[in-house]
Amino acid sequence: MGLHTLHLVLYYKKNPFGIFDVDPLRVSLSEVLCLYPQITGRLTRRESGNWEVKCNDAGVRVLRAKVEASIDEWLRSADGSEEKDLTFWEEMPEDPSTWAPFRIQVNEFEGGGVAFGLSCTHMNADPTSITLLFKSWIESHRQEPIEHPPFFNSTIFHHQQVPNTSTNSTNYYATKANAKTPAVKMVTSTFKFSNSAIKKCLNKVHDQCPKATPFDLLAALFWTRVMHLKAPKHDNKHSLSICLDFRRLVQPPIPLGYFGNALQFSLLTLNEEEMNCGKLGHVVELVHRHVSGVGEEEVWSVVDWLESQKEEGGKYAPPFRMYGPELTCVSMEHMITGHKSLMFSASFKSDEKPVHVACHVGNVEGEGLIMVLPSAEEGLARTVMVTLPEEEMPKLCEDQAIQRLQPTMLISGTR
Repeated sequence: MGLHTLHLVLYYKKNPFGIFDVDPLRVSLSEVLCLYPQITGRLTRRESGNWEVKCNDAGVRVLRAKVEASIDEWLRSADGSEEKDLTFWEEMPEDPSTWAPFRIQVNEFEGGGVAFGLSCTHMNADPTSITLLFKSWIESHRQEPIEHPPFFNSTIFHHQQVPNTSTNSTNYYATKANAKTPAVKMVTSTFKFSNSAIKKCLNKVHDQCPKATPFDLLAALFWTRVMHLKAPKHDNKHSLSICLDFRRLVQPPIPLGYFGNALQFSLLTLNEEEMNCGKLGHVVELVHRHVSGVGEEEVWSVVDWLESQKEEGGKYAPPFRMYGPELTCVSMEHMITGHKSLMFSASFKSDEKPVHVACHVGNVEGEGLIMVLPSAEEGLARTVMVTLPEEEMPKLCEDQAIQRLQPTMLISGTR
């Protein structure tokens, strides 16, 4: 993950403090950071050449910014690059000893809204980790117990099975490690789908895939629609890289509060005929079958493969691009338990939950990125953030198959 960064933005309609005073937040942040020593540390190199966090309590960068628009105006008119500006980031310098790998930016909108932007290096944390960090901060501020305390024990990856480095996943990682992708300008647009729209569409594909999830449906929908924007493939095959959180895919399950990266990337490839059969439900079923088939063996095989790539002296192989070159689709379904979304439960007060949550990945290249996130509306509602080459985005936003679900367009790369 060394090539990527993470940027999480949580929007609140009302300023939870009336006249904004950041000092109470600094107090509660200091308290919760006592539980997260890795966040306040600095990156350094071991003798082997591998990265480690020096837990020296150097702190987290906290910035404050004002936005000259109301939160409603911003969500209607801003674009993806402007939204990313709600999170502060500076690339790692050659000497990172004083460089903070975690940043927090508090953004005040006109009329009282506020957005919290959190940024970090992706090799330090995944979207689940950074979301639960913020949630723990708010729980500390409310003087409540931390629901998912951080867990740092990396020995959970030292499993006792016989190493297996010959699975579909390891073959995919090996290919990805050598892939080259031309850099093009990428833009991001956000689509919000209501509970009723997703429920209606799931009912339509029920005969083909009775156990389909909102992720299965939206991954299949956006994959098939994005495919029509791309140049024809010489082998008539289309691939989707599916990213799943594996904390609950292994036995015993890894605590949700595990702080680090627990992501499994796997490849689903379909031929032209399967993609163009005319029935969305058919592709939904194939996505569902693939997701359901990702299990413990595939997860541990990747851990073993990464270990097997170490150079003499124990240094890991150079990082490679995980979000690309294939179209990548990230599932955050594990953050929804029952009707409760952990991404929207970070509330200062019972009636002041986030109205929108966005998650950006830095340094995405290739065919693009689809992130299927929980939505502020409970039930089956979902938010989909799509990052594509700039010239493709306007056509996707006008696609009739997507528009039939009547999405609300928020941050858009077409403006």
